[in-house]
Amino acid sequence: MKPAPFAYYAPETAAEAVSLLQEHAVDGKVIAGGQSLVPMMNMRLARPTALIDVGRVAELAGIAVEGGVAIGAAAKQARVLREDAVAERLPLLVAALRHVGHPANRARGTIGGSIAHADPAAELPAVAIALGAELVAVGPDGTRTIPADEFFLTYYTTALGPDELLVEVRFPDPGGSRAWGFREVARRHGDFAMAGVAVTASCGAGGTVESARVVLFGIADAPQRAAAAEQRMVGASPADPALAAEVAAAATAGVEFASDPYVSAAYREDAVAALVERAVQESAKTMEEA
Repeated sequence: MKPAPFAYYAPETAAEAVSLLQEHAVDGKVIAGGQSLVPMMNMRLARPTALIDVGRVAELAGIAVEGGVAIGAAAKQARVLREDAVAERLPLLVAALRHVGHPANRARGTIGGSIAHADPAAELPAVAIALGAELVAVGPDGTRTIPADEFFLTYYTTALGPDELLVEVRFPDPGGSRAWGFREVARRHGDFAMAGVAVTASCGAGGTVESARVVLFGIADAPQRAAAAEQRMVGASPADPALAAEVAAAATAGVEFASDPYVSAAYREDAVAALVERAVQESAKTMEEA
C-alpha cells in the first residue's frame, strides 16, 4: 500500500523543527529514521498531512558521556551500539538494542524516534524507565525535562505536547555496583516482543539491593513497573538462589495483561513470570562481573 498524501519538510535546526510543529500541530508528525512511522503510513494506520524530517538536524545526533550519558534524539541506534563508552556505562541499553529489529532497521532507526513513538512492545521505552532516564523536550515555551516514568501514557501516546520536540535522552550516572537483566519473547528474533522485562538493581557494599526497577513491556498499553517485584528485591542479594523465583512470583501482582488476536493475557502472564526469573538470574551474573 501507499501512504496518504502529505507535505514534507526537512528543517536544519531544532528551532526550525519546533516552528514547523507549531504550524502543523494538529496533523503533523516528526520523522527521524522512519522505521516505525513509515510502515504505519503505508498501511494507512497513520495519516499525517505533514512530515517534519529531523534526520538532518546535526544538533540532535550527538552522544555525550560524562558521568551520565546524554544521547541526542536523532542518534542512530547502530551508532549507539558501536560506542564503547555507552556500553561501559549502560550495558542494559546495549543489550536491549540488539533486540530492536535487524541491523538494517538499527542503521536507520533512532533512539529518540523509538521512545517518542511509544510502541508498548518496543524495548527502548522500557529501558528508559528501568534506567531512570529523563526526556528533554523543546517547544515554543522553552525546554522542559520529563522523567521517563511519566512520559509514556498509552498506545503511541506520550507526555509530549503536539508542538514539542524530543531533543535528548539523558541517562543518569549508574554509579556504584549496578546489576541488570533483560529478557523478551518474540516469534522470531527482531519481531516485536510479545512480553519482555528490563531489570536494574543498585547494590550496596554488602551486595544487597538498595533500590530496584522491574519494568514490563509488550503486555499492556504502555511499559509499566512491577512494584511488588521491586519491593521483593530490596534488601536481598541478587545472588540469593531463591530470589529470582520469588521476584517472578511477585511480578504479576496487580498487573493487568492485555489480550490481542495473537497473544492471550494468560500467555503473557506466564511469560512474564518466566522472563522476570531469568532477568533476575542474569542480574546476579552482571553484579559479579561489575
